[in-house]
Amino acid sequence: MRLRFASLSAPLALILGIALLIWLALGDMQRFRAEPPADSGPKQSTLTRVEVRTSHARRHTPTLTLQGQLEPKRDVILRPRRTGTVAALPHSQGDRVEKDDILLQLDEEDLPEQLAQAEAALKLALSERKGGRRLEGKNLISDNEVLRLERDVAEARAELARLRQLKADARFKAPFAGVLDRLDVELGDFVQPGEDLGKLVEIERLLATARAPQRRAPGLHPGLPVTATLLSGDQLEGELSYVASSADNATRSYALEANLANPERLRIAGASATLEIALPARQAHALSPALLILDEQGHLGVKYVDDNDTVRFSSVTLLTADATQTWVTGLPETVRLVTLGGGYVDTGERVEPVSIDSEQES
Repeated sequence: MRLRFASLSAPLALILGIALLIWLALGDMQRFRAEPPADSGPKQSTLTRVEVRTSHARRHTPTLTLQGQLEPKRDVILRPRRTGTVAALPHSQGDRVEKDDILLQLDEEDLPEQLAQAEAALKLALSERKGGRRLEGKNLISDNEVLRLERDVAEARAELARLRQLKADARFKAPFAGVLDRLDVELGDFVQPGEDLGKLVEIERLLATARAPQRRAPGLHPGLPVTATLLSGDQLEGELSYVASSADNATRSYALEANLANPERLRIAGASATLEIALPARQAHALSPALLILDEQGHLGVKYVDDNDTVRFSSVTLLTADATQTWVTGLPETVRLVTLGGGYVDTGERVEPVSIDSEQES
């Protein structure tokens, strides 16, 4: 039996071998083509993909935020110019007064009588001078006598002016409308010239003072709008009135002042406030602070993709910034900012940009 199978295996193997050779030679002939097959799909790009967002420049009004101090626009210390006894205090400490209101009246004693005497003496001197001039025209009086009469008139006028000034100095008038912030004198007190008796302050207008860093000072000038925010949240509006021309030697900062309106007469003089100065409006781009980078020279800027899909770096100037958004200048009017993947590509490298504009719009 084994001999029978052995005799059959050799021809069978030969037949199978010949069939295999024929299949290998002709079996896939129907798939041969004169031209290569069509591309079944897009080839995988070898360029680095980066995410981009189109940004358009917009009109932006930047602000400079500083910490400032509020002071009265005007204040004056009440100091008498003559000795005397306090005879009247028409207003109490804390009262609101108008311009030319009497704040303090000193005892005039015999001043009214002295004034009457001085006025009479002046009239007499004028009358005598008048008669002397008539006699001078007739050569009936000497030149020395004429000069004496002129001197008497001058002395009478000077005495009358002195007494009138004493009368005026006996009353202290308010030089402007304000609040009698302090009054340190009582009726009957004897006062001396130059003694500090009180203080008048104007609070309808306030003066805000602050210091600007040297890199921001060139953009400041009088007339810029200023908003002062108090600790209570109340706000006062005004404008910049003064910017120093030279920096402080110690801090290299520039002093500035702003006039603020205080129509409600809030008692805030001496308090601190946050000043926001509105700078001139400019065309700028709004972007995330995370997009800001430094180049090899330490310049602040951002990466963007140009029309040839090449990565570019542009230095920018920071206008305003907070934790979520910054406004910068120095970029083209319309630009494709690299928002993701910028750390994996270099300036000058071609990339495959993937726009996210449609996703943001939806």
